[in-house]
Amino acid sequence: MKVKSKVLSSFIFSLFFLTFSQAQTWEVYDGEFKLQSRLLYDELDLLSETVRIGKKDSVLSLLSADLKPVVSLLGSEVYQYLEPWILVKGPNGIGAFHEYGQQVLPLEYDEIQTYFNLLLARKGNNYWIFERGSGQTTSLGQLDDAKLTKTGMLITKIGNEYFIPLSKSGQKAFQLLEDSEGDFLLTKEETGYGLINREGDYVLDPVVDELKHNKGNFYFGYDENQFLLIEGNDIKANVRYNSFHKITLEDGVMLEYIHGKLRRVMEEDGILLDAVGIEEVQFIEDDLYNVRFRDGNLGLLGKKGWLVRPNNSLDRIFAGSDGLFPALKDGNTGFVNSVGEWIIDPQFEAVTLFSESLASFRKIGKWGVIRANGELVEDAVWDKVKPFSRGFSIVQANNQYYLLNKDGETVNREYFDQILRTSDGYFIVEKEGKSGLLDPQGNELIPMEFENIQRTQRDLLIVRKDGKTGLISNSGDILLPLAFENILIDSGTGKILTKNLYEPVVVVETETNGKRNKKRD
Repeated sequence: MKVKSKVLSSFIFSLFFLTFSQAQTWEVYDGEFKLQSRLLYDELDLLSETVRIGKKDSVLSLLSADLKPVVSLLGSEVYQYLEPWILVKGPNGIGAFHEYGQQVLPLEYDEIQTYFNLLLARKGNNYWIFERGSGQTTSLGQLDDAKLTKTGMLITKIGNEYFIPLSKSGQKAFQLLEDSEGDFLLTKEETGYGLINREGDYVLDPVVDELKHNKGNFYFGYDENQFLLIEGNDIKANVRYNSFHKITLEDGVMLEYIHGKLRRVMEEDGILLDAVGIEEVQFIEDDLYNVRFRDGNLGLLGKKGWLVRPNNSLDRIFAGSDGLFPALKDGNTGFVNSVGEWIIDPQFEAVTLFSESLASFRKIGKWGVIRANGELVEDAVWDKVKPFSRGFSIVQANNQYYLLNKDGETVNREYFDQILRTSDGYFIVEKEGKSGLLDPQGNELIPMEFENIQRTQRDLLIVRKDGKTGLISNSGDILLPLAFENILIDSGTGKILTKNLYEPVVVVETETNGKRNKKRD
């Protein structure tokens, strides 16, 4: 019997081999929180509603909607996702896959720039361009620099010369090619400056003496003693304004001088304000200017005219809200209306904009709250006061956070270490390393007992406690127990993916006629 037992044991050992996989179990639940399937992956990553990545035993894969591997991505990690391109990093460099699974560049480049239908790859000083329309990768050779513009134009540089090789201009050399937020390239040749569209055609011939980008598709130029305001157009650029009088463009302000005196505030395509007696114009923010006249009065000028008329000798006026504009006088700040009258006298060190008819003010380094009529709501006792939204402000003093209502009352008696407002008006609160949830009225929904709370678009809460993650509802009902390492919500399919806490996965291999056959879980 001993001999038979020994032989039998040897036979069994020869048939079965136990190996341990490092992959972990992921479970897939539907919208009703019912288990649908189990999967083996080290990691899962949801890059978008349609792009899912899985990693198992160091193999990176693009997954289908049901999380099955469909394409091996060949690398060790996703370097960057720039829709529709997945840039993948491997031991020899970076490569590129289309999100549909097509590999278009091998994993061997130092850098890859992307556009919707173009990829520009660099290895050292050598460059290649991939065009999705043709499916071809073309070597550009050694270059000093190359870039893809926001409109998908390729600019290359060799020495002091610039080229746009994918356009009709081909290998024509330029002294300058400059892109901007607009749709055109500013060029320079021996004959002057011009503008080129994305096809490589000139829409403004290179004959202008001076040209620089202003804003959008508008440019500021000078040619033959005339100042020019030019608008780019796909067929032919238009000169929207020209003048023999001096026009300057500095620090976001364009001004015209008539016989040496400041007379006009200009916008991109012409005159914004024509007035006698202008002394100074100051840029406040995009399309907002302080205009001071020789009588000392100051106004706030916007795209459509005066926001605050120049009827008062103010020091500065800022962008406003609810018809009230913060204004500075002799070092103090208050609020004026659209005709420049003081509604709230200048008495504060600083103020914020009105939100829900309430604004905050600073005195002696502390912040308080006032109404639009100047009525005091809350004394200046806070270090921070955030704008009111849905009836509440988040305030802070001595690193202690509270919810403040419109009557100046704190909703929570005990302070929090942090309060974060969600996009739908709920509040995630933290204290002593624990997190909870308040409803939009400041009432406690979830007590502060979790290490982390993440509110999803489906009004579900991913919570973590004692190193374990689960899923609960707003009311605190447990939807999935706190038993997982991680939880992901697939917004494309509505499925819930849970990563189980690590346990070695046993894979049994059998040997038949000297060959191993794997039994997959």
